[in-house]
Amino acid sequence: MSVYYVNKFLYQVDRDPGLLSAYKVHPVELVARWEADLGTRLGNGDPAERTTWLSLTDAERTALVEHDYVALFEMGAHFFLCLTIFIAIYDDDYALAQGPLSFQREYAAKLSHWLGKDYPTVAL
Repeated sequence: MSVYYVNKFLYQVDRDPGLLSAYKVHPVELVARWEADLGTRLGNGDPAERTTWLSLTDAERTALVEHDYVALFEMGAHFFLCLTIFIAIYDDDYALAQGPLSFQREYAAKLSHWLGKDYPTVAL
């Protein structure tokens, strides 16, 4: 897994309302577009500065497309980046249906099998 590349995706998409909205509604297209364009940019995003050696694995791509935060966490994606992006995507919908903090409770419940264990490494 390219922990860096997955974390870069989570960080960049979470910070941009347009990307976040596209990721919520059309994750297949957004992940493909990000990997082909935004993910290859270095530094401050200058299109002239690109990398060609980074890419998502099939498992990473699938987890991102399916919003599978448990799989991402277990592959080593940073827990806080996973939590914040999926709060941004789901919190309003969950809060309307189930009340405040309902998504955060689900997130915790789905990762509860990690209680008392060492977290997957987030080291590069």
